[in-house]
Amino acid sequence: MNLHLETDEDPRTRQFIAEHNALSDAALRTPQFGEDREAIKALIERQDRLIVPMRRGGWLFDFRQSKDNPLGVWLRLAASQQPLPEADWEPVFDLDAFCLAEGKRWSWRGAVTCPWEPTRVLLMLSDGGSDLIRLLEFDAERKQIVKGGFDTPAVRSHATWLSRDEICYFGSIDRFSATRSGWPRVGRRLTRGQRPEDAAIMFEAADEDVYGFNLVIDPALSGASADAELIDIFVTTHEIGVASAFLIADDGAQRHIDLPKEADFQFNHNHCLWRAKTDERVATGSLVLQSFDPASQALLGPERILFQPGEGQSISQMMLMREWCVFIVSDRLRPRLLVLDLTKPDAEQREIALPAEMQTAYVRPLHADLHLGDDTLHIVGQGFLQPPTCYRLELSDRSREPEPIFVAAAPSYFDATDMSSELLEAVSEDGTRVAYRLVLPRQWTKGALPVLIYGYGGFDVSLSPSYSGVTGRWLEQGGAYVQAYIRGGGEFGPDWYRSAKRQGRDRAFADFVAIARDLVARAYTVPSRIACQGGSNGGLLTGVMLTRYPHDFGAVWCQVPVLDMTRFHLFSAGRAWMDEYGDPETPADREFMLGYSPLHNIRPASEVTYPPIYIESSSNDDRVHPSHARRFAARLEEEGHQLLFHEFGLGGHGGDGSSEERAARAAMGYSFLRETIMR
Repeated sequence: MNLHLETDEDPRTRQFIAEHNALSDAALRTPQFGEDREAIKALIERQDRLIVPMRRGGWLFDFRQSKDNPLGVWLRLAASQQPLPEADWEPVFDLDAFCLAEGKRWSWRGAVTCPWEPTRVLLMLSDGGSDLIRLLEFDAERKQIVKGGFDTPAVRSHATWLSRDEICYFGSIDRFSATRSGWPRVGRRLTRGQRPEDAAIMFEAADEDVYGFNLVIDPALSGASADAELIDIFVTTHEIGVASAFLIADDGAQRHIDLPKEADFQFNHNHCLWRAKTDERVATGSLVLQSFDPASQALLGPERILFQPGEGQSISQMMLMREWCVFIVSDRLRPRLLVLDLTKPDAEQREIALPAEMQTAYVRPLHADLHLGDDTLHIVGQGFLQPPTCYRLELSDRSREPEPIFVAAAPSYFDATDMSSELLEAVSEDGTRVAYRLVLPRQWTKGALPVLIYGYGGFDVSLSPSYSGVTGRWLEQGGAYVQAYIRGGGEFGPDWYRSAKRQGRDRAFADFVAIARDLVARAYTVPSRIACQGGSNGGLLTGVMLTRYPHDFGAVWCQVPVLDMTRFHLFSAGRAWMDEYGDPETPADREFMLGYSPLHNIRPASEVTYPPIYIESSSNDDRVHPSHARRFAARLEEEGHQLLFHEFGLGGHGGDGSSEERAARAAMGYSFLRETIMR
């Protein structure tokens, strides 16, 4: 089925993209599109937003896009000053100027901090928003690229500092260095000026694994004796969410660390924290703390269960700091923050009261590396109608009970007066109750409310409320917004996720359409006023809504989607998803995937009328190949259906880019919604 569209440089592919982009531009680039684009661009470029900085040495750092720096600029401020927007921030790395000088488009992906010299970093630069990462050594004290420093090719890669002069480099520089999924599997000891292919190999994951990485912990930086040896841990990820960890001796010998393979885990210099994804050792979803001693035979001490989830509960975030364990419990989709002092063997965990209006919260250390500074945290809470607010939690100050200290709040990006947010439940076809959050505009008409439902439902990814000026603009224009907490996601723990893997995938689809039908049953709206939106695995979700439930939706916004369940594994990244979806080469798996594969379930227009669909992709998406979107669009047309398709030249899988490019991408989608469910 149109396999030539898998070849990016085939003239027929280029023609297909050009013709369809012209059609979508003509349909969607209306005068109101222009207004939306400029308004969203201005939101992205606002300089009065909340700043949650990271500290390196004597400096606080922040990255932001602006009118003068649409690609972005990395800034610093003396740590003695308050990190307010009006403070005396100075440019450290101007990404726009760097791209102009190089004649190439790069996107910011952060910086890897050297623990032994915290203002020495590896800048992570994405090639056009793709998964290909260049690591460039930079001196943030002198504000300059290090001459003769590390500068790796743009490939799928990551690195860890081993010393001031060496890094452990994982890069998919050739087939040997990559797993069958295309992610790096070989860790090399790389010295400045050395080519990656010439560096000595330290670790190797198996070809059939997904990827490998390592952790380096210096006990001396955490208060141990100066002659304490580095702790080197190698992790090989067998499937997404399934991994093994090994302690590496100086001679390269590996000792397996006895953790469940299906667990999320973290280490510091003397503890291991893990969350169980099965009931192999403890109840599924439990959080477990163990002492960690590289010098002992057992490596790990007795298990202490910190949290065992009840109904509607799960761990949404966990963190080992130098002397504290911190975790957030999602309790019926409300955040609860708990802390434990690791310096006291018999310490009991304490709950830190959070403001009642927080619909969601996350924590982030002030310091850019576990080894640096103290255990000061930032707590950021927000909701769909509540701008983000930052609090500081000074755990290292044991002279008083820890409590959040207000730091700053983001300004309002829209007027939420008389808007409301409700947590509701639908009942799926098997009787499972499925939560969703509905955000209502200021004024609406019962039974005619335009509703945009966003969902994902896969890979243990949890959705949570977030404050967005883009969503706010949709609400101000009279639309409602729904976030769907369907099976396949991680909102209610590992079992909620696992129930929609492989043969259980239909449960995620049934949950999503149940929400659409519940909105109708509650008399909020009618099917012709409901649009669904999702990207990547969420693009698969929206593709199934089109082909399986066409009468329940008035529009479908399908972004960077997975749509051919028989060929996704032929592109390298797709091989990592076979544990999630199934193996198309196995007849039994292929059979159940064909049952929902959107590309294979398109029916002729003579049999069914599909709602309007807008399919969005990126030419340089190297995670989900854009041929999924192209071939789906072509097949719909062959069966007599009309559609809108747009393939953006850059942006990668996440739709990254300059402030104007990001704004245009969002405005195109909202223009589509105005032309469909708002008419």
